[in-house]
Amino acid sequence: MILYHGSWLVVEKPDLAFSRDNVDFGRGFYTTPYKEQAKKWAERFKRTKGAGMVSAYELDDAALPSLRVLEFKAYNAKWLEFIADCRKGKPVEGDYDIIAGSVANDKVFDTIEEYLNGYRSKTEALRRLRYEKPNWQYCFKKQDVMDQYLHFTFSEVVR
Repeated sequence: MILYHGSWLVVEKPDLAFSRDNVDFGRGFYTTPYKEQAKKWAERFKRTKGAGMVSAYELDDAALPSLRVLEFKAYNAKWLEFIADCRKGKPVEGDYDIIAGSVANDKVFDTIEEYLNGYRSKTEALRRLRYEKPNWQYCFKKQDVMDQYLHFTFSEVVR
């Protein structure tokens, strides 16, 4: 499977030491199977860092059954609570190699913030999320898993 990462530089060897806290699935290296989604991620860096890059990787699909993967198949209450906890800085429970699921984009982020602040109920938040455009992300949580199964193939500048 081909996965993409949007950044301001080429990332040939992902390093978890550079990952951020308080994001969708906690600290990790974020990729997506959608090149256009990675380009949008890179666009944010283009504005702040002056450059946008998409790096591509081959993930050894045969390894997935042997890895500890937590997958959220839809916007649902479990996904919402997990994202909310991660964005509040709560550590991820469970020893996962990869967490996969929908992205909390800007519209989704607003809904989550409203939910966290008590302005929307869980039911209202989930109803709003149902209408979001499909997207997907894989968050790699373990350095050794990336080193073994995620292989850099190319990068390109986002114009």
